Amino acid sequence: MMRRPITLRRALLLLGATLALSACGKHDDSAAMTAAALGPQSTAADPLARGRYLVKAADCAACHTTSDGAPFAGGVKLASPFGTFYGTNITPDKAHGIGSWSADDLYKALHDGVTPTKQLYPAMPYTSYRQLSRADSDAIYAYLMAQKPAAVPNHEPELSFPFNLRFGVRFWDWVFLKDALPDASNQASAKGAAATGTADWYRGRYLASALGHCAECHTPRGKFGQLDGAKPLAGAALGRIAAPDITPHGLAARGWTAADLQTFFATGIAPQGSAFGEMFPVVHLSSQYMTHDDLRAMSTYLLGDQPPAPQQLQSLQSGSADAAQLEAGRNVYLAVCAGCHGINGEGKPHVAVPMHANSTLRQSDAHNLIVAMLDGLGAQDFPGLERMQEMPGFATQLSDEELAQLANYLRATWGGQPADVTADTVKALR
Repeated sequence: MMRRPITLRRALLLLGATLALSACGKHDDSAAMTAAALGPQSTAADPLARGRYLVKAADCAACHTTSDGAPFAGGVKLASPFGTFYGTNITPDKAHGIGSWSADDLYKALHDGVTPTKQLYPAMPYTSYRQLSRADSDAIYAYLMAQKPAAVPNHEPELSFPFNLRFGVRFWDWVFLKDALPDASNQASAKGAAATGTADWYRGRYLASALGHCAECHTPRGKFGQLDGAKPLAGAALGRIAAPDITPHGLAARGWTAADLQTFFATGIAPQGSAFGEMFPVVHLSSQYMTHDDLRAMSTYLLGDQPPAPQQLQSLQSGSADAAQLEAGRNVYLAVCAGCHGINGEGKPHVAVPMHANSTLRQSDAHNLIVAMLDGLGAQDFPGLERMQEMPGFATQLSDEELAQLANYLRATWGGQPADVTADTVKALR
């Protein structure tokens, strides 16, 4: 098969598209209630306190602070299929950070992805941050400028051609950069913005879509790398662990309620399981610091003002799966899992989560379950002195067939899912 030559136009489109982590869709002018009007009242009178809160809610530290580095000095490695990006220095250092920037400069970077010296790659999610209000951008600026300058040089992205042609991102922005994705949930009809549910929905929309930039991981992407506006928050696989469907339907199908979501955002642990993968640092660095009211608002937006009832776990139907295969899977479970998760999947506090109604087991795609079994999970400390111990990976201990049997037993017994994982499915994820 012959390859088509890459024309300049095609190369530019591919460059911008493949590097894109963007938002697309129709701007909704109905969200007239600004973020400033809906912001945390306790910080409204103190710009620095408000800025600190917003920086936490926006999860800036996840990309701009390394585990052993100065706060906001950059250096966090961000791997992608197109090369490696690095979080930049956003301290007030004038040589390497943003010390020479004005408040206008920061707003333009957040809103348009353009700094005083260059076009940003959309690995920095200005595609979502462009929904931030000017007041919140200015509060973030005030807080960052009050931090200690760190003279830490920035790392240039390590990208191959044509992705290293930074100017190509402008072409992609011209084609795809929009104000916002369509909403994944609906607000209930209410008489005016004063209705509590509607106010929460709008505030939650701002927190999830702008500050929290949830769509960047949880929304599928089109063939040019743009977020799929037809499937907002419907789940996507950007890395080794896939971001699940967090639409109202997807959450309800896995048993989530608004109260459970609030608990999960605040502590990282809920009846449906504990945060892992990319969601763990979101809780650790961001959502645990958000107010109760804001967590309620975000949960309201994700499930909608009139959330669907959480689906009850369907019991395993007789004859719905090969009995011998499930028995084989149970034997594997008893041999390598039951010591921590319990003989009947009840789990152990501070050690391992319960298996019954676990959100990962209830996903229609077994991808994350298989990856967790292959790779294991590190020990994790959660807010409130909670802790989950390390889960070992079984890539070298169990065969593809044994892992498939285990996955089918877990999904059919405690996830209400079909026992349809094959050895080839496991092999493809090794």
